[in-house]
Amino acid sequence: MEKYLTKRKNLDSSETSNVDFSKHSRVEINLPDLPSDPGMRTRILDYDPNVRDEVRRTYLLKGPCQPKSHEFPCTLFEYSVTQNVAYCLYCYLFKPYVGAQGGVETFVSVGFENWGHKEKLNQHLGGFKSVHNQTWSKCKDLLNNKQRVDVAQGLAFRGHDESETSTNRGNFIELLQFLVDHNQSIEDVTFNNAPLNLKLTSRDIQKDIVHVVAIETMKLIINDIGESFFSILVDESRDISIKEQMSVVLRYVDVEGRVIERFLGIEHVPNTTAITLKETLDNLFSRHGLSISSLRGQSYDGVSNMKGELGGLKNLILNENESAYYIHCFAHQLQLTLVAVAKNNSKIVSLFMLLTNVVNVVGGFCKRLDRLREQQASKVIEALGLGKIISGRGLNQETSLIKPGDTRWGSHYGTLISMITLFPSVLDVLKIIAEDGATPEEKYEADMLINSLQTFDFIFSLHFMKQLLGITNELSQALQRKDQDIVNAMNLVRICKMQLQNLRDNRWDSMLTQTTLFELFYDDTGLQRTELESRFSETGTKLLLFMVCINPNNSFAAFNKNKLIQLARLYPNDFSDMDLEILNDQLETYILNMLNSSEFLNLNGIGDLAQKMVETKRDKVFSMVYLLIKLALTLPVSIATVERSFSAMKIVKYRIRNKMGDQWMNDNLVAYIEKEVFVDVSNQDISNMFDKMKTRRRP
Repeated sequence: MEKYLTKRKNLDSSETSNVDFSKHSRVEINLPDLPSDPGMRTRILDYDPNVRDEVRRTYLLKGPCQPKSHEFPCTLFEYSVTQNVAYCLYCYLFKPYVGAQGGVETFVSVGFENWGHKEKLNQHLGGFKSVHNQTWSKCKDLLNNKQRVDVAQGLAFRGHDESETSTNRGNFIELLQFLVDHNQSIEDVTFNNAPLNLKLTSRDIQKDIVHVVAIETMKLIINDIGESFFSILVDESRDISIKEQMSVVLRYVDVEGRVIERFLGIEHVPNTTAITLKETLDNLFSRHGLSISSLRGQSYDGVSNMKGELGGLKNLILNENESAYYIHCFAHQLQLTLVAVAKNNSKIVSLFMLLTNVVNVVGGFCKRLDRLREQQASKVIEALGLGKIISGRGLNQETSLIKPGDTRWGSHYGTLISMITLFPSVLDVLKIIAEDGATPEEKYEADMLINSLQTFDFIFSLHFMKQLLGITNELSQALQRKDQDIVNAMNLVRICKMQLQNLRDNRWDSMLTQTTLFELFYDDTGLQRTELESRFSETGTKLLLFMVCINPNNSFAAFNKNKLIQLARLYPNDFSDMDLEILNDQLETYILNMLNSSEFLNLNGIGDLAQKMVETKRDKVFSMVYLLIKLALTLPVSIATVERSFSAMKIVKYRIRNKMGDQWMNDNLVAYIEKEVFVDVSNQDISNMFDKMKTRRRP
């Protein structure tokens, strides 16, 4: 009869009891997507026997699920956020079926919730031969299954022919070959003697190495956050394969008082509804041991699925944590201001339509663009000969016309600058086209553009809009700094409003008092300032008004104890009633100490204040005040860091590599974006984690 039966591997007797081996009982798995929350996990025995050790190893490498906002009586236990109960990771992975001995069922499938009798947690651990310690021993045996692998750290960016006969095997293989050419021992181990599943040229091995790099890099980031609170910056974008990706960045204050923004990860979302985004964010937090309760701020670009008043992601988070205040990305608000003003002024629209036409006619063809560069180069040489300009490193570099973007009005400033710089050369090229154009239509179009560009209206509009957008461009660049704090950002907005008002009131004479564009000047500066007032209202949010009182500028001129107490009341999770009383007394001593300490009198912003307090140990003396400062610094200003992650995504996943998997892309992005952190990951940590990932055949 044996020939009619399919043989299977022998299972440990402790694993065969109560196991359903039917075809439908086998759970298909994707190891990176295993649920971190113990209350949502599948029974270990519901996995196919051939993959159970891989599942176990994955959970062991992740470690117990322990959100940062909770305290644990023992590091071996983990906590389910969804069920508010505790579990034991090691008993879950190697649960022996011995009835209720040691309370195993409670800590594996039911969950411990008897918080009034925490001593039962220690009872579960038991003595040397307890059920728990037996499972712990099996976990150690699984992880200590050493394999001989010489790990070379590197990122494999594919898109080449990696076969042995290829002359272009890609960066990873070519660099490895370079090492082999200079070290015979590496050649013996890597190419000649290594089994197929141990060669570093294997696609799976390369992915495992990069996955380990990502894990170890994220460990350093999470450890740097520690028990501190943080804010999130979130945005979505499509990758090259038209998959919607959600990128998440964390903003926090480190132990030295510096504002840090770190890339947490990029997640594929099937749709962009607020509920889906929230679920994806919860899963991402769970994987890294973070908790929504530690959030103190959230920043998005303002679209409805993010900040919607009824069902947006903002409100879904606020329902769980009222201290996770929402800040609309300042850089995006500025963008909306410029777009709103431009769409309501026909003269501005016509100006940029004309500029776009010039860019398309002059810079839309290679020959014409080359002619433009030649004309500009000859003019530079002539100016150098006459002594009108000077030469030097970085000066007089080759430039070209910049095309204005449809949505990014920051690019329009670059268009204006390039047009002013290249104006004589642009006219020369248009004159050549008007004389030698291939068709009568081309000649006519070039002739019309020459006439339009040489009008007083155009010249005045060009210089006026350059001056106007120059004011807002400085603000835009400042808002996108990673370490920018919200108090200083509000001050920059206020200064921008003052500059616009000054341009309107006092600088008209310098731009000719009698012109046909008098209406444009007054209308546009007024619209810009009004729009900034409405979108960056300093009186619309108590939070921002109170935080201004922390600013150390002008010898703490904005300090107001009562408002700072009111600010603390907005964070009930951080300041109890007793803390508020302590803060009230501490603020009086704090301000006297600051005003009588010379090192605190010339600070520029609360970022400098925080670092100086840590440097002088004042963060320990005035702990409650320092907590307020950290809260102010943690609030996000813009989502520029998230947008930079999308730029990195286009580098890592491009046209040739458009089938790259989500996990593979995320791992590459973590190492690529957070190079600064990756540098601090030791080779030994990577090697140890690589060894523990899976069982590999010995050579």
